[in-house]
Amino acid sequence: MQKKQVRTRYAPSPTGNMHIGNLRTALYGYLIAKSSGGKFILRIEDTDQSRFCEGAVDLIYDTLDKVGIVCDEGPKNPGKFGPYVQSERLDIYRNHAKKLLDSGDAYYCFCTEERLQSLKNDDEFAGYDRRCRNLSPSLIKKKLHDRVPYVIRQRVPLEGYTSFVDSVYGSVTICNKEIEDQILVKADGYPTYNFANVVDDHLMGITHVVRGCEYLTSTPKYNLLYESFNWEKPLYVHLPLILGKNKDGSTEKLSKRHGAVSFKDLTDLGYLPGAIINYVAFLGWCPVENREIFSLEDLVTVFSVERIGKSPAVFDYDKLNWFNSEYIKLMSDDVFYNLSEPFVKKALKSSDYNFRKISSLLKGRISNFSEIKEKIDFLNECCDYSKELFINKKSKSGLESSQIVLKKSMDILEKIENFSHESVFDNLKKLASDLGVKINTVMWPIRVALSGLSATPGGCTDLLEILGKDESLRRIKKAIGMF
Repeated sequence: MQKKQVRTRYAPSPTGNMHIGNLRTALYGYLIAKSSGGKFILRIEDTDQSRFCEGAVDLIYDTLDKVGIVCDEGPKNPGKFGPYVQSERLDIYRNHAKKLLDSGDAYYCFCTEERLQSLKNDDEFAGYDRRCRNLSPSLIKKKLHDRVPYVIRQRVPLEGYTSFVDSVYGSVTICNKEIEDQILVKADGYPTYNFANVVDDHLMGITHVVRGCEYLTSTPKYNLLYESFNWEKPLYVHLPLILGKNKDGSTEKLSKRHGAVSFKDLTDLGYLPGAIINYVAFLGWCPVENREIFSLEDLVTVFSVERIGKSPAVFDYDKLNWFNSEYIKLMSDDVFYNLSEPFVKKALKSSDYNFRKISSLLKGRISNFSEIKEKIDFLNECCDYSKELFINKKSKSGLESSQIVLKKSMDILEKIENFSHESVFDNLKKLASDLGVKINTVMWPIRVALSGLSATPGGCTDLLEILGKDESLRRIKKAIGMF
């Protein structure tokens, strides 16, 4: 018997930017398919028209493209199972809903919004009370004739249990009487997610359903639909929660209060797509080998469902910064410059600086590109000084020696015509020799005078070259006036 080809799907709703949790679902679905030589399908679930966001579909494609996830089938490259947009499949859902009505596995519900809301307000009851479950055929016929608004609900068995085995969480069993008679088709004629995804997964030949563990207890009602249609059930892979860390050290479900939580937010901050997808892979999964840096191609070769854990994963921005910094280190200087240049230009008020020189000093000193502004903001204006900054034991620099160095260096720098890195360094090296001190004892106070900081990208002579002669002398003069 020929083994069935693995087919997974990513089925996002076009409601905005792609959340990290959604990106992980797409990634794991892709890896499960590709590690088995299978197919990865993109399906757009837009049946909730009230939440539709203009441009969101393009964001989905843009995100997948940037991280390198290629869909074998989807709206832009349809196969034989299309359409791949749910709003284009309404007749398919209506026909399948009718089959359920005819078999008695679904029924018309004519309850008004007001009545349903009153049930929600009843503290002693949660969910629909099945009032329309056993309406007489004559009454149903009359209400339909009178065009009374209705939804179509699933008729869930009131006795027994429904069980399934999840690839991550193992056996799950739910008592049928605890399962609500869910809505399959809404009053506007659109199917609910709960109905459409089952129909689509079957008709598109999906073998593995990958989704968040928040759907774990909903899966029995999906399986009841499969049984009503006499369809083969897929394998389920429910993924652990992704938590965010609060300031007090506690954790809760990842949300905007924890910072950037969408792919676009992270890339806007200067995180690299490769680093993001590498880190996201570790949010619930770990490899056999003791290794952390993986390309997408590497992940395909090592990924397995068996290595997905049940425990919630905590989204750690410090760890993401580490991943990103490692990817930055692996870049060529030209690639780094091209990526950093927009952030450098945005951070600086003047366009007269040597952006390539500044960029060269930043590589290896940032974990993401949004840190550039903080690193070079001192270039924008002459800063205020703290006397304590001029005291540095390592360079044997004190207040008295700093004052002497600044005054003598100003005289020397004023006379330099070719204000280049080499000529400035040679002259300051001679000053150190004349003063009988090490070069660091000269460089330290000048660097503090130029930046007002104890740590800068680049050393003293780098800053002198970037700021130029006039601005450097102005800042040194200001520092001298402080003593």
